Formats: sequence, structure tokens, C-alpha cells
Amino acid sequence: MRPFFSRIIKPWLALTAAAVLAGASQQACTKESSAKEPGAPAAQEVGRRENGVHVVELAVTEKGYEPSPVQLKKGEPVKLVVTRKTDLTCATELVMDEYKIDTKLPLNTPVDITFTPNQSGTLKYGCAMGKMITGTFVVD
Repeated sequence: MRPFFSRIIKPWLALTAAAVLAGASQQACTKESSAKEPGAPAAQEVGRRENGVHVVELAVTEKGYEPSPVQLKKGEPVKLVVTRKTDLTCATELVMDEYKIDTKLPLNTPVDITFTPNQSGTLKYGCAMGKMITGTFVVD
């Protein structure tokens, strides 16, 4: 009985545990931002202006980046103050390829990210894992 357990059952248990963990991790990363859903809200101008800089506070939650979508102005400097409020693995950094931004987001700690939108249109950002948790800026 012992060889059967060691050669068959132990590897099977290890594979099962790995599959469960992989599935849980993937499930934690599959929430799309509400900006992609039909009937999603229109972009809203949020935040405040400080010395010519548009300051926008974003929270990363189980629902994604909030608020989203956010209205920005082309050529106006932006300072994002991003606070991760969830321990989902996909929420641990913010990536915005167009501006070469890849910033780690420690849990419950505000992080400043600055950039200046230089093109009008939709600007998507999200997690490093294929942007499974996303947000959107609409730049006018």
C-alpha cells in the first residue's frame, strides 16, 4: 500500500493543489473594469487642481480602478494618487504602456504617479498581468 501512496497519491495531491492555487489566482485577476461593460458611465472630471496640475485620487479595489473612466485634458500635467485597497495579485502595480509607467502599489499606501497626456482619445491602464484589472482615462 505504501508504494501506491508514494508513487500515485502524493503526486496527484500535489498537482491538484497546484491547479487549485492557479485557478484561485486567475479568478482573482479576471475582473474587468466597469468602463468596458455596456452602459458604463461616461467619463467624469474628478480631482482637484494644484499649481496647474490635475490631481486625481484613484483606489484599486476588488471592482478595479475607481473612479473610472476619468476625464483629463491634453497637455495638462496629471498627478495620480493611487491607493491599493485589495490584496488581489493583479492589483499590485499600475502599468500604462504609452507613458512607460510601471509602478508598484503597496497595500494601503498612497503612491504618486505623474504624467502629461499628449494625445486625445482613450488611455487605458491596468495591472501588469495582461491588464485584467483596468481603468480608463478619456483625454480631450
